[in-house]
This record gives sequence, structure tokens and C-alpha cells, in this order.
Amino acid sequence: MNPIAIFRHAGTEGAGYFATFAERHSLPCRLFRLDEGEEVPRDARAFSGLVFMGGPMSVNDNLPWIRSELELIRGAVAADVPVLGHCLGGQLIAKALGATVTRAQVKEIGWGEVAVVDNGEARNWFGELRGFLGFHWHGETFAIPPGFTRILESRWCPNQAYARGKHLGMQCHVEMTEDMVRTWCEHGAGEIAASPGPAVQPPARIRENLASKVAALNAVAERLYSRWARGLRR
Repeated sequence: MNPIAIFRHAGTEGAGYFATFAERHSLPCRLFRLDEGEEVPRDARAFSGLVFMGGPMSVNDNLPWIRSELELIRGAVAADVPVLGHCLGGQLIAKALGATVTRAQVKEIGWGEVAVVDNGEARNWFGELRGFLGFHWHGETFAIPPGFTRILESRWCPNQAYARGKHLGMQCHVEMTEDMVRTWCEHGAGEIAASPGPAVQPPARIRENLASKVAALNAVAERLYSRWARGLRR
């Protein structure tokens, strides 16, 4: 089995719980540290799947690796290599497949309820689960790519996730670990202070009951990652 390619765009936004999932299920992975200057591979067919993590930049920024990732994503979907995106990663997949990414009307930072949309594609991924407490940290939002179906929504961000077959893009972060949440709160304290709004929570509130919140989120991630992993090229 070829490795799963994981793309890191910022040092604090690594694979998180996905790495735990992959290790538990003996799935080989190759981490591409784009934040350290590693180049984006050219051929998606060298991998069993592609996983794109988050990052503070915009997919609309003029960065060379963004253009390379967009090309890689288009090649992956054309070759039936499953793609999975978290926040910036979901925005990258959306843009690569013809959807727009724009500034969100409301910035989301912290914990917030996410609802599963009532359609067949959503049930393929979530079964009977109707919603969960997601983790958010974004100021932009994607439109749904042509041919894909919206499967998650929230009060402040109608397009929280989309899917088609073996491909999944998310705006929310299901990959969080306790350490990641604490690190983001520390590094992002300035952004939080400068971003008052109805969906922005202070660090102290984000850290409340952290262990139980992360454990519940990990269970959701386990469900999604297990469903995604069934489509890997073997």
C-alpha cells in the first residue's frame, strides 16, 4: 500500500488525531512540511490518499505551493485518489474543484454546534449522528464544489462540509487534540482579542472541560476517518 500524503501548512497545525488514527490502523503516512519548504509532489497516484491540514493563510494568497496543491488535488480526483481536507484543506479542495472561497460574514473561533444535513450523502458519512460539538478557527468560507453535496452546517457557517463518494472537505476541525487546542489558544490569543464577535470565544472558555470535548470530537473524527479510509487505493 502506498503511503497517505499529509500536507502541513503551519507548524502548529499538524495531523493531530488523524496521525493517531493512521497509527492505530497501521496506515503508512508521509508528512509534507510545506511550512519548512518541502515541495508538493506532482503525481497523486503515488499515494493511497491525500490529507490537507489547516493553516492561517488564505487559499487566495499568491503562494507557489498553493498553486501546486490545487493542481495535485485536481489530478487526485481525476485519478480517483481520495482527498480529505480540514479547514484550509477543505478550502483548497473546494477551490481546486471550481468553488469560490470568500471572507465569512462571521469569524468562528472556539467550540460550536455543527448539524448533519438531512441527505443521503451525509448519512453515508455520519450514519444516524445528527450533530456534534465541533472546533472552529476560520475567517473564510467555501462554496460547495460542483457535483458535491453539503453535509454539515452551523448557525454561523452554512457550508461546514461537503462530500462526494470517497472525497471529503470540511471547514471545521475534527482533528484536534488537547495539546493542539492549548497551543492554538496560546499562539492565537492576539487574534482572539482583536476579533470580537458572536462566534469568537476567549481562550479560557475554549479550554473549559477540554478533555471531554476533545474525546467526543475524536469519536466523530474516528467515524469520518474510518469511512474515508475505506476508499484508499490499496
